[in-house]
Amino acid sequence: MASSSRKDHRREARERLRAEREAEARRARLRGRLLVGGALAAVLAVAVGVGAYAAGRAGPGKSEAAGKPFLRPAHTAGEDGVVVPYGRADAKDVVSVWLDPRCPFCANVETGLGPALKEQADAGTYRVEYHFATFLDGGLGGKGSKRALNALGAAVNESPQKFMDYLRVLYKNHPSEETDDRFGSTDTLLDLAGQVPGLRTPDFDRAVEELSYMPWVDKVSKAFGESGKRGTPSVEVNGKEVGVLSGRGEAVSPEAFAQLVAANRRS
Repeated sequence: MASSSRKDHRREARERLRAEREAEARRARLRGRLLVGGALAAVLAVAVGVGAYAAGRAGPGKSEAAGKPFLRPAHTAGEDGVVVPYGRADAKDVVSVWLDPRCPFCANVETGLGPALKEQADAGTYRVEYHFATFLDGGLGGKGSKRALNALGAAVNESPQKFMDYLRVLYKNHPSEETDDRFGSTDTLLDLAGQVPGLRTPDFDRAVEELSYMPWVDKVSKAFGESGKRGTPSVEVNGKEVGVLSGRGEAVSPEAFAQLVAANRRS
């Protein structure tokens, strides 16, 4: 009886461990994809399994934009410049990408696919259009999403090339956890900008230090909230959403993404 009881306990322990691993895997697949719906914030369990956090509102709350004039960065598109395009304006095909600067799954997409996106845009295969969200600031507290986006606005104002290079540097140096508000530090953003040749101009530094593009950041954030997108990262090819994350939260390969583009190209 004692032997049977020990076996039962071991079996139950194995089953609990398996269930916990499966639950953690599900949370990992969902992590970073926060639901945003108007004034309502959906709740998503943190992957480590300790509690939950709510997605913040996409629009401005206690905004650092208060009292600042609206400045639209050069080289942006759409109403109020809420879209950052890269590539030929006459490209027939368009790849649209939605990212939150603090989202680690967005970092996986950008570090995994960013070089291929840039290469294909440079070759004229398609144009890339970047859209940004900043809801993680509201959901987790902190300022990193908006301040990083302000810095990206300063970078695209310098040139689309410097924007692309800075975006890659930010995500290459991305904190592993959304709760790490590393990008809320002006010094960090400026130090990372030093890795992009020619980016640290007086105008760029001033815009980062003085948060010059925060009114633009709020408009970009609001546009995401009104877009109907349910989370980040999100990628569309000619308006059709395509899956770019594996079940483990890693980006698909550039070759697999090229197949997705080919399957959704305009005739």
